[in-house]
Amino acid sequence: MRDPIDRLLAGTHPRPDALLGRHDGVLRALLPGADQAWIDGAEMRRIRGPLLEGTSTGDSMMQVRYGDHVQTVHDPYRVPSRLTDDDRRDIRLGAGNLVDLLGSFPVDDGVHFAVWAPNARGVTVFGDFDSWGAGSFPMVLRAGVWEVFVPGARIGDRYKYRVVGADGLTRDKADPLAHRTQRPPETASIVTAPSEFEWSDATWLGDRVVEDHGRVPFSAYEVHLGSWRRGLDYRLAARLLADHLTDLNITHVQLLPVTEHPYGPSWGYQVGSFFAPTARFGEPDDLRFLVDHLHSRGLGVILDWVPAHFPKDTFALGEFDGTPLYEHADPLRRDQPDWGTYAFNLGRDEVRAFLLASADYWCREFHVDGLRVDAVAAMLYRDYSRGEGQWRPAADGSHRNEEAVDFLSDLTDLVHDRHPGVMMIAEESTAWPGVTTRTEDGGLGFDFKWDLGWMHTTLGHFAAPTGDGVLSLAASLSEASRERYVLPLSHDEMVHGKGTLVSRMPGDDLRTRADHVRTLLAYQWAHPGKKLLFMGQEFAQVDEWSDHRGLDWDLLHGDDGPVHRGVAALVRDLGRLLRKTPALYAGDCDATGLDVLTANDTSNQVIGFVRRAPAGDGLVACLFNFSDADLPDYRIGLPRGGCWVEVLNSGALDYQGRGLGNFGAVDAETRPSHGRPFSASITLPARSSIWLVPA
Repeated sequence: MRDPIDRLLAGTHPRPDALLGRHDGVLRALLPGADQAWIDGAEMRRIRGPLLEGTSTGDSMMQVRYGDHVQTVHDPYRVPSRLTDDDRRDIRLGAGNLVDLLGSFPVDDGVHFAVWAPNARGVTVFGDFDSWGAGSFPMVLRAGVWEVFVPGARIGDRYKYRVVGADGLTRDKADPLAHRTQRPPETASIVTAPSEFEWSDATWLGDRVVEDHGRVPFSAYEVHLGSWRRGLDYRLAARLLADHLTDLNITHVQLLPVTEHPYGPSWGYQVGSFFAPTARFGEPDDLRFLVDHLHSRGLGVILDWVPAHFPKDTFALGEFDGTPLYEHADPLRRDQPDWGTYAFNLGRDEVRAFLLASADYWCREFHVDGLRVDAVAAMLYRDYSRGEGQWRPAADGSHRNEEAVDFLSDLTDLVHDRHPGVMMIAEESTAWPGVTTRTEDGGLGFDFKWDLGWMHTTLGHFAAPTGDGVLSLAASLSEASRERYVLPLSHDEMVHGKGTLVSRMPGDDLRTRADHVRTLLAYQWAHPGKKLLFMGQEFAQVDEWSDHRGLDWDLLHGDDGPVHRGVAALVRDLGRLLRKTPALYAGDCDATGLDVLTANDTSNQVIGFVRRAPAGDGLVACLFNFSDADLPDYRIGLPRGGCWVEVLNSGALDYQGRGLGNFGAVDAETRPSHGRPFSASITLPARSSIWLVPA
């Protein structure tokens, strides 16, 4: 198609401004659906189809008749580009903040649009402002970026880009930089003004800047907003979540991804828009309200963020300009087979800049206190979930993805530099070295890493406790300081037939299974590492989690309500003890924070250790009986003599246990045991944990 007008009408002319707008006293315009048009009082001549022209002395306003209605239409090409040559160079080099360069930018009399699609044959923006005509506003290509000003477009207008790809196919695409979207299943982007939300969390943001997040208390409650309580929006959830987490003495809420996603059952992990919160629960300022309110109640907010992959839905990033633009061109690197998605091409500067801008945007615009980066292993390994012949080795023959290593290092550096106090947390499921080592020392620079090995080993043992299982359970104690860990009991272990914590425990009745759950939670809270608990497990939800229904809150008030309330009471006390006891958190990432007393008592299935703060702020002896037998006279070595107070008994009557214990305290005498000069004889009830502190 060589004729310029043919290309213009087909939406494939890269410089429509060369034909449209005012040139040598003649103004040309595309006016689809127009019956007549006038400029300077003279009727315009129809050249072909919707293309009209008329003599203009400088006026860009046309009077256009559509049926019985006449309206004023402005020439879109009279307004110069808002981007400079330096801006376009920055986009190409991945050097600029894309949020300031690409997307939709409203002004008084219209909206500037800009989208990166360097290989497209043509791009047209269409939406509410042209009655979705898809022909009035062909965009101008400059250095890989398509731009146009749409007069009369306004905040709140829905829009898409119609992209004629390099492959000749036409696709209607959402704006990759949209800050607001339609509510799924609709997929249009929405023109959004800069937020004028009035934050009230300046003190919180200052206080969160600490020297070392490893030395402060941290417990996260993992939430899927759509199923925590059905029917909530961001604002209603703010108050209810704050009340619930404050009651439980939790320090942070961690939200499954709230980035917009087309498919609800993906739980947000297949992201359609990397800059827009899901419209399922309200507008962007409503999410800001949620974060601000939680901060006002002393609660931090962590967001799941997904840079490893994106869905193949036609409206989204895949084959954006008719070529593999955001994804790899290499078919052996393009897909993430586990999820049927595309993998980001992290070797491309523009793609790295896109993802870095997204991370920066969530921290800056929504004041989040942490990003939990999903599926890091899928990024680091070229052969992740791929069999022989299904992956391409690196130049050195290894399976390392050095592009991902560089990106993740840049990511953690950027967030730490620009947003002091924000934590970076990796879900990394392998033994990749140095995930939480500083980048200047050769690591990836994360503050914490999910310890998925701890999760699987621990849940496996609790589901089928054995003497030998104690040895594998205790192995994590010797590796607790290898990385800086979060101990997750996460959503991944509460779906797909795995059951909930209480449903997978042994025992013929709910009370016995609840004993095991309370012991498990006490073990998690005592073990070195930060804590994460998925919603519903704090009251022993029985049925497996489902994203399309709410949690079974009525269990707290049913026939077995006392048992469920007992588990919740334990979580409340674990949170209280964690917050006020430096020995339980200050040494989480330090080998000096743990002193193992016994880890090989397979006959009794007992583990015991002492938690201590590096600064010497107290001791907590944490003892666990994983068996079904009471141990009424168990001698355990202790680092100090004298009275030790029982500050926690997971089998106490307050938690609906059997009430066996030590009457509030034990005495440690000068009698060596377990390599310690002192020891005490204690009662360790079956399926329980006892915590002791020196008087």
